[in-house]
Amino acid sequence: MLSFDFLKIVTVETIVETLYLTGMIMLIGLLLGILRTNSIKNFQRSFGFRAVMITGFIGVPLHEISHAIFCIIFRHPITKMKLIQEPDETGTMGYVEHSYNPNSAYQQIGNFFIGVAPIFGGVISIIVLMKLMLPVTYNEFIKISINNLNISTLNKEIVEGIMGSYYGLVKTIFTVSNFKNPYFYLFLFISVCISSHISLSGADIKGASKGLAVLFLLVFILNIFGVSKYISMFDVFKYNIVITGFLIVALLFSIMTFIVSQTCVLLKQK
Repeated sequence: MLSFDFLKIVTVETIVETLYLTGMIMLIGLLLGILRTNSIKNFQRSFGFRAVMITGFIGVPLHEISHAIFCIIFRHPITKMKLIQEPDETGTMGYVEHSYNPNSAYQQIGNFFIGVAPIFGGVISIIVLMKLMLPVTYNEFIKISINNLNISTLNKEIVEGIMGSYYGLVKTIFTVSNFKNPYFYLFLFISVCISSHISLSGADIKGASKGLAVLFLLVFILNIFGVSKYISMFDVFKYNIVITGFLIVALLFSIMTFIVSQTCVLLKQK
């Protein structure tokens, strides 16, 4: 018989571990959503209802393809898919409708990853784009990320170094040599298009929450049987450090999009 104290300890451990695994993705996804919503409103105020298509013709298909890929990975049959359309009355520009077996834990957990798939798909696409168009920047970016994987302890100096590495990741993109490279401006435009539609819609968040609940339950069960003790939480922490670095890049381009959209509003008011 499991004691109440034991279950309380396991529950706290499970909450912490689940947050470690998914918290940063959800937090950045939320920030991206706020930036996207306000950027779209600003562009529509400045240029009209269809202005969002400027970035949407690249960003929306990638958003939906990311959902579709994870549907395939988690064996969710795709029933209907639209890669791009003019915004409807709800602002929807694309969608992927899928079904799943509620009796399958694997497919249930898949709801979470399918929901947040645009974040993974968008970040990976930006990194691939960087490799193709800005190989020197890409090599430096990967070098900094790998260095963050090599930390073996955690103290004030290490934390300061990690924060400095995030600044270094941004600096590798905006260099003097890149500003002289015509491919850099194409990279910026495509990255902005991707980042503008990398965020999660209400339907994405709703679907992801279903999978998150099952993921939490799975981790809880593993903790009851003591399986999680074989997983180093420091390794999970390093995973968070690296993935945060990649997510910051997407967040940076979304912030740039918001600043441009806000500037357009101010210019129109004048």
